[in-house]
Amino acid sequence: MKRYLAYSLLACVAISSLSCGYTTQSALPEHLKTIHIPPFKNSISFGDEGRRNIYLPLLEVKARNAILNRFLFDGNLKIVDRKEEADLILDGELIGYHRQALRYTDDDDVEEYRVRITTSLTLTDTQEEEPMWREGGFAGEATYFVVGAQATSENAAVLEATEDLARRVVERTVEDW
Repeated sequence: MKRYLAYSLLACVAISSLSCGYTTQSALPEHLKTIHIPPFKNSISFGDEGRRNIYLPLLEVKARNAILNRFLFDGNLKIVDRKEEADLILDGELIGYHRQALRYTDDDDVEEYRVRITTSLTLTDTQEEEPMWREGGFAGEATYFVVGAQATSENAAVLEATEDLARRVVERTVEDW
């Protein structure tokens, strides 16, 4: 019986060591250790094509800062202040901010909104001098209630949307999913 138990335990260890596992290591090549993120450009058009976009002051700064903070939290790439010191450069441009009604009350008042911040991003390897990836519609989003016990402000939702955007950018860069 002891021999059977020992063989069973050994078989379980062998099978578990062969299986796939999740890792927090970066999928980036070894030579990529630093990243530079220049200030983002805000190219959101306000009031064009009969569509009224909402102007949010310094949204491009908030989005860039959220991405910087997420890279710091992740720790796989060191942030540098100068392009000359960077292995990677992430250029970004805000191209859209949209607020969409999701849910209405019985009186047809808006109860819940979704905010979406859309960017155009390019990650460039400075050694290769070619983009590693380019995304023309990279977005982060969040929802918020304007009435009820879960009510929050649009600014809180914008903060959450920039954090969602930052999480997606870091995952795309480091994990390449």
